[in-house]
Amino acid sequence: MTDETPDGAKSAPADRAENGPFDESEANPVRPYIDLGGIKVLPREGLNLRLEVDEKTQRVVAVGLDYAESTLQVQPFAAPRSLGLWGETRAQIRDQVSQQGGRVEEREGPLGPELLAEVAGGDQGGKRIARFVGVDGPRWFLRGVIGGRGASDAEAAAQVEDLFRSIVVVRGGAPMPPRDLIPLAMPTTPGS
Repeated sequence: MTDETPDGAKSAPADRAENGPFDESEANPVRPYIDLGGIKVLPREGLNLRLEVDEKTQRVVAVGLDYAESTLQVQPFAAPRSLGLWGETRAQIRDQVSQQGGRVEEREGPLGPELLAEVAGGDQGGKRIARFVGVDGPRWFLRGVIGGRGASDAEAAAQVEDLFRSIVVVRGGAPMPPRDLIPLAMPTTPGS
């Protein structure tokens, strides 16, 4: 792909503020989100949620969402107000996949530039396909990794992209170094 996002430029769909992923200030306050600290997820039929916890620190490091025969792992990161992190993050992922013997291709997707990677770890030591997506928001960056049907099937992909776009990032007002994971927490549901 030749039209690379310039270093530091924000990368997000043109309609991000209207169609997500949302900043907390843009979210519909009456919707019944599942509150996971740094992100809020809109519940939907058939959605299963998993928290990925660092065993040493017992800190939640990612949220796994199983939906439409796909998996979506999401992580919110602090970002500078004026610079995006997705361009730099894509380059790091490309290098990492290549070093591990995988193949990676950059392409333009519905959320902007994305990476389609073939990585080790499939059934019986084979390969699996993963899509890496990212959106730069106001003072945050949301990264997603799509596996399962959503990595290769257009209908499942559209459902997972809709799920990704429904996520609300709660950056908070406290100063945070860019690239730090915005703290995630065990879920709380409305009224609990």
